[in-house]
Amino acid sequence: MTFSTIMVHLDVENSNAACLRIAGDLAERFNAKLIGIAAANLQQACDAKDVSAARLVEWERSDISKRLTDAEERFRCAAKEHASEIEWRSAIARPADYVSCEARAADLVITGANHEASPIDPIVRLDPGELVMQAGRPVLIVPSEVECLKLKCAMVAWKDTREARRAVSDALPLLQRVQEVVVVEVIQDEANRSAAHARIDDVVVWLGRHGITSFGRVFHFPEGREPLDKLWEYGADFLVAGAYGHAPWHEWLFGGFTRNVLRRSRQCSFLAH
Repeated sequence: MTFSTIMVHLDVENSNAACLRIAGDLAERFNAKLIGIAAANLQQACDAKDVSAARLVEWERSDISKRLTDAEERFRCAAKEHASEIEWRSAIARPADYVSCEARAADLVITGANHEASPIDPIVRLDPGELVMQAGRPVLIVPSEVECLKLKCAMVAWKDTREARRAVSDALPLLQRVQEVVVVEVIQDEANRSAAHARIDDVVVWLGRHGITSFGRVFHFPEGREPLDKLWEYGADFLVAGAYGHAPWHEWLFGGFTRNVLRRSRQCSFLAH
């Protein structure tokens, strides 16, 4: 199994250095085609009868076009040393919608994390959580401080749901290159320990059938305690997990663990919905 095509999203306002490093490295490891993608939308609505508003919209359109061109130049400069085949896609459009649509062309989408305290503006910047829920492809979320994606240890955050099963299946090409894989289930009641071990033992055996050596762990965290920091103490280089949420009206609401992975994770997270 492999990733034949990898797509990396570039933010038009922030640095994309970490995403470009990891996208280039993975493209080289998998001999994959690398697609760069960026988008931002207009903030102003155009009223043909309002000359000043129309001029403002035209200025904004020109500014976004320049930012997209600059992003393309950064992508091509970073990608040319790592991928034998590269492609660029961009549009003046809402970022999450555009990238989610174009994700049909890729096996894996890479984007930066959002650790800002205040919500981002989805008109001009991509919300990683929204992308995960809409793309129909696995998404590798890369915090800006990550220097490289080490493949020494991976952690699978197991929950007996379709999202977790999809995430582990999608991650197989990456997990097959990792030295050590640990499958973890978090329980809130010690009475559930035996059942949890039985579940993750099945996952360990299934991974073994794909040539992946792994072992299972069960962590007990009473209700109300957040396990993410404890999981990272294990020393994993990246996390594989299902993403859980729903979209009431105009925004996504995520489960507590998914929300914390999106907002606080210090390492790369491989998420699928």
